[in-house]
Amino acid sequence: MIDARAVALRDRLRWRLVAAAATPSTATGTVVPTVVGAYLRRLVADGADALAVLAHTGRGPFLAEPLRADIIRQAVRTGVPVVVGVGGRAGERTEEVAGQAVQAAELGAAGVLVFPETDDPIRHHEAVWRAAGLPMLAFDLYLRPYPADVVTRLLDHPGVAGVKVARLHDAVACQRVLSAANRAGRLAVTGEDRMFGPSLMWGAQAALVGLAAAAVPVTAAVLRAFADKEYAEFVTASERLDRLAGVTFTDPMDGYVQRMLWIAAAEQRIPDRYAVDPFGPTLPADDRERVLRVLAAL
Repeated sequence: MIDARAVALRDRLRWRLVAAAATPSTATGTVVPTVVGAYLRRLVADGADALAVLAHTGRGPFLAEPLRADIIRQAVRTGVPVVVGVGGRAGERTEEVAGQAVQAAELGAAGVLVFPETDDPIRHHEAVWRAAGLPMLAFDLYLRPYPADVVTRLLDHPGVAGVKVARLHDAVACQRVLSAANRAGRLAVTGEDRMFGPSLMWGAQAALVGLAAAAVPVTAAVLRAFADKEYAEFVTASERLDRLAGVTFTDPMDGYVQRMLWIAAAEQRIPDRYAVDPFGPTLPADDRERVLRVLAAL
């Protein structure tokens, strides 16, 4: 049976765009909370209905607790629902992840996105839930996908409001998990930047995507058109979004964070010196020009 707190988050996020925000940083890893705050406010002003901070796009697993707290505070001040990424660090203990969830609850977050855990995901989610009491989004990620039976058990947990599906190139798995979420009465959340439009047709009823770390209106237009049953507009908007995804979510795949930061700087959401992902891979020399050329065409 689903807990009332999970019901509230599920219903609050249905047909909403949750921007998986980046964390603007200098090349040396300096993060200035006021720069983060201004960036987050721009995402909301441009159409993000909610924010996900400290998730993969925000490099949450790499950031220390005091900085995580500053970023959560800035997000909460925007006034929209805030989902905080918890976990994702190599060798972490469940108690540490639960502590991150407690911090998120104390700072006013609406929920947590729980990074995949492979040893005992049911116990892991239960510990996070008991510690913080915040509704959870489970996370089915292509790098560490959950078996079908584990997804079913997670969707039975009272504190799980929904599941974010990010299977990248496995359309069958994406469809299976979205269907399971809908059958369980939980929110089916697409995290499919490269299958965004199709995932809505397969049953997703909300989006939490790194594509909305910048160029928010391009992503929002697809979700809005589908939710409003404006299908001709949906097809046109999806084509535009796919063009952007094709140059941002491409090999090396983890370079998408840097590419979205370039776009954010081009849109004047952040100063150029903060448009750096110090944790990402080295990208081809012409990557920035290629990305911004497509952005300009859109």
